[in-house]
Amino acid sequence: MAKDKNLFAIALITSLFFIWGFALNLNPILIPHLKKACQLSDLQSSLVDSASYIAYFLLPIPAAQFMKRYGYKGGILLGLVLVSAGAFLFYPASIVRNYAFFLGALFIIFSGAAFLETAANPYITVLGDPKGATQRINFAQMFNGFSAVSAAYIGGNVILSGKTLTSTQESAMSADQLNTYLLKEASSVQMPFIVIGIVVLIVAILLYRTHLPQIVEEGEGMELHESLPLLQRIGNLFKEKNLRFGAIAQFFYVGAQACVSSFFIRFSERVAGMDEKLAAIYLSAALFAFFAGRMVGTFLMTFINPVRLLAIYGITNVALIVLSVFLHGKFPVFALIAVEFFMSIMFPTIFSLSIRGLGSKTKEGSSLVIMAIVGGAVFPPIMGRVSDLTNIQIAYLVPAACFLFVFYFAIRNLKVKEVKLSVSH
Repeated sequence: MAKDKNLFAIALITSLFFIWGFALNLNPILIPHLKKACQLSDLQSSLVDSASYIAYFLLPIPAAQFMKRYGYKGGILLGLVLVSAGAFLFYPASIVRNYAFFLGALFIIFSGAAFLETAANPYITVLGDPKGATQRINFAQMFNGFSAVSAAYIGGNVILSGKTLTSTQESAMSADQLNTYLLKEASSVQMPFIVIGIVVLIVAILLYRTHLPQIVEEGEGMELHESLPLLQRIGNLFKEKNLRFGAIAQFFYVGAQACVSSFFIRFSERVAGMDEKLAAIYLSAALFAFFAGRMVGTFLMTFINPVRLLAIYGITNVALIVLSVFLHGKFPVFALIAVEFFMSIMFPTIFSLSIRGLGSKTKEGSSLVIMAIVGGAVFPPIMGRVSDLTNIQIAYLVPAACFLFVFYFAIRNLKVKEVKLSVSH
């Protein structure tokens, strides 16, 4: 009976990996959808990513403080409630067709996701036999990858209508006809997000009724540096050159990841002449390539130095994006799918290199690198602005520049022989 309860608890915690992965990977669907429904520029539509990733920057420290007081289970429950509430807010946002309302709902969803991501990794390791901790977290992260593919496929079929008006068609409509069309477009998010809200709420209820063990932090409160004021501890961390440089590399990488995925549908429409539904299917293939790339990359690391692999993958992505910028037809789309494959190992490799050798400062150093996820809030608007000024194809030079910095980071760390990957996003 105890074993069955433990398996049920593992299943519930594993579902958290699916939940935040599904939410985050709906962004590439929401960006073209809200651009159309709310009549936005590329810069404005990119704020979908900004509203999402800024939550990851602002919430880690409050989440950690909350969980210190109320436990990891309390943090998970609050996270689920926030995700559910944000999902339900999509309904009134679609009725009034207000973009700021949508962005507020997204911020609430990803504030909850920040709580879930903070708690899920340590929880999955303590549930069950300690010897199986690595297998459990790898299994859970597989669901994170599966959720990405599912989000693109389901979102593309349920949210996207496949109908995009040209400026000529819009101008030929009366004000009432155009408003009816736009309201119908906006309403397509209602049912999917209500379902998401209900499912997440059910998971919260099940978790509330499930016993979860307390996580005891090793050496908690025992380290000398923890007695120092927070600002002084952060200042000391910035003195760690490798950590500082690694956080910057992570900032650029997550920015590139967000840019490549978020504008994929718009790129496919403009460059390859696809309709948005077909482009969403290709996006599913791209996110599957990311998922497959992580498994292949992990296997290759048993034969190739991870840092060398990071350098090879980084410069390969620069080359692929340059080709996608200057060529036409479907090849550029396939090149971006390959980019997803090659960027799959970057987050955990950069993370592990950044915190190497920190000793007692590892926990806080890790938080600093995680906060670098804010790159996903910064670079998509830059890319959107470049697209508005030129075109979406030229705008892909923005993530190319980001991958160039990742390559530079890898080159600087080529002397490192052993890297233990411990996290993914």
